[in-house]
Amino acid sequence: MNNSESEYRLEMNGISKSFGIVSVLQDVNLKVKHGEIHALIGENGAGKSTLMKILSGVHQKDSGQVVLNGEEINPKNTHEGQLLGISVVYQELSLVNDLSVAENIYLHKLGANKFWMNWKKITKDAGELIKSLGFDINPAARVRDLSIVQKQVVEIAKALSEDTKILVLDEPTTVFDPTDTQKLFDNLLRLKKEGVSIIYISHHLEEIFKIADTVTVLKDGVDTGSRVVSETNTDEVIKLMIGRELKDLYPPRHVEISEKPIFSVRNLTAKDNLVHDVSFSVKAGEVLGIAGLGGSGRTETAKLIFGADKKKSGVISIAGIDLNISCPANAVKHAIGFVSEDRKEEGVFLPLSIGRNISITNFKPISNKFGFIFSDKETANVVGLIDKLSIKTPSGKVIVKNLSGGNQQKVALAKWLSIDSKVIIIDEPTRGVDVGAKVEIYNLINEVAKKGVGVIVISSDMPEIMGISDRILVMHKGTIFGELPKEKFSEENILRYSIGKHLKS
Repeated sequence: MNNSESEYRLEMNGISKSFGIVSVLQDVNLKVKHGEIHALIGENGAGKSTLMKILSGVHQKDSGQVVLNGEEINPKNTHEGQLLGISVVYQELSLVNDLSVAENIYLHKLGANKFWMNWKKITKDAGELIKSLGFDINPAARVRDLSIVQKQVVEIAKALSEDTKILVLDEPTTVFDPTDTQKLFDNLLRLKKEGVSIIYISHHLEEIFKIADTVTVLKDGVDTGSRVVSETNTDEVIKLMIGRELKDLYPPRHVEISEKPIFSVRNLTAKDNLVHDVSFSVKAGEVLGIAGLGGSGRTETAKLIFGADKKKSGVISIAGIDLNISCPANAVKHAIGFVSEDRKEEGVFLPLSIGRNISITNFKPISNKFGFIFSDKETANVVGLIDKLSIKTPSGKVIVKNLSGGNQQKVALAKWLSIDSKVIIIDEPTRGVDVGAKVEIYNLINEVAKKGVGVIVISSDMPEIMGISDRILVMHKGTIFGELPKEKFSEENILRYSIGKHLKS
């Protein structure tokens, strides 16, 4: 059957896959039309990424059939998948940090036809491709020096540098602000008109209803159904995902907030001036949200506080006592925790076990004065946090790199909950996390606040930051531009401050 006779560009029929004794996919079906945006959703560990890795050639299916343009295919590796026109942008970035932006985008073509490379042309083409996506990134810059938002854009540009027929995007907007997200949507709609079929994986249901034509849901390795997006609603989709109705995405908070600040920064300025004159305080039991567009200085402020970046000037205080924080070890010593937005590079130690990741921030309670670890104490602490965060794992001995993205995020949180923090900074707390797990994390944030900890949450997700915060600070061009009490929370007010405009009177 040729392309014109086939209703679907892609058919994945009865796909099953096991790793050892663990069954990951069971008789899964997915059908994607030509020029369609098809959402693929489900809880962490539901099998979404595994299904896409079978499509692209990373994994081989145990049974089932993959049909592309009416003909069965069996890509044995990603190169074969790319030759078939299948491009995948995974949730975990796969760029080479020490190469340039241009080299990363055209890595698959370097040296393919000629001995000598026309670097000038490669750099020019990369710059034009990025510009066509609506972004401005120096194609000659080293990837290591880019922000995580810029890295995500480079990943997308890399996928589009090929003759793509099927584009798979796995959680593409988790680090994007609303402006960048809209740019991506505009590009996807353009690609759709050009006939590209797009498989869009996201935990942001509002994105699904905004851009997708069809949605297929996976739960525990089984497809629970497909729906035309215009003919369904959020409640039905959530029920297909988690097997029950979800009444409250943002659980109510019943926390007594102290009168006095537990933590404050005054006139905080970075050496590179990307952050300047930042001043704010957090009260015990308060959840303080920090919003702003990409590049506004949110993450940079967090890294200054934690000692990961060097400050030029400014004072950091806990309970009125000024601190000298020159490195992350100092911050941990003063009971400051930091969950990074980039869990792969900075949030967890992928080659280590869940248990060792959790214990690594605070060995003191589980070891003797000679540094020997009491394994029973460590196990009890690890098991308690695994249960508390509902981390899907058979034991704490599992290597973190073998977990789904959402469960890796929970481990990143767990390691800071193992210390008696006075303040904890959480950058993009639910990045790559499914709806059910989001509620668990929000409940956990409430629990932490209830213990009198000052919680600072940085998020690009405006409904999220309004749903969990007591107060929101909005950054613009490296400083605090505005503050919103709960009664003034709205997307419009956050956006106005984000672009440097004052609220309407």
